[in-house]
Amino acid sequence: MNTTVAPPADHFQNLQAAVLAMPMARTLGLVFKHMAPGETTLEMPVLDAFSFRPGQLQATAIFAIADFAAVSAAGTLLPPGWINATIDANLKIVAPATGALLRARGRVVSASKLLTVCAAEVYAVSSSGEETLCATLLGTARNIDMTPRAK
Repeated sequence: MNTTVAPPADHFQNLQAAVLAMPMARTLGLVFKHMAPGETTLEMPVLDAFSFRPGQLQATAIFAIADFAAVSAAGTLLPPGWINATIDANLKIVAPATGALLRARGRVVSASKLLTVCAAEVYAVSSSGEETLCATLLGTARNIDMTPRAK
């Protein structure tokens, strides 16, 4: 996979729109805060609907934002007409996910044509803006060429 070619001007906006069109992303309230080649930052509010007790998120919500951040970071390196999908991920929770919001920073570890290894660190963010690392994810995304083929 050639990652040295600059993406088209609308590549990041199209990627964000595709992610935010997913019902799960909308349900979680995901917001992109940063996107660059090989990296993304997403945020989501800490909501009682995703908590196992008030103010502390359940693991599924933590996994979801980490996965979205890591795999969207991988998507920033894809050529036009390609998409990707998670095929494997491992989450390690290292502290409670409490606070006002979660912030996940996704990054590419290794990109190739078929598979991209990606990662994310998830931070619990207090109402004053203080970050505490609460989880880390290592994942693999399958890169899929969706460009029409000539018959």
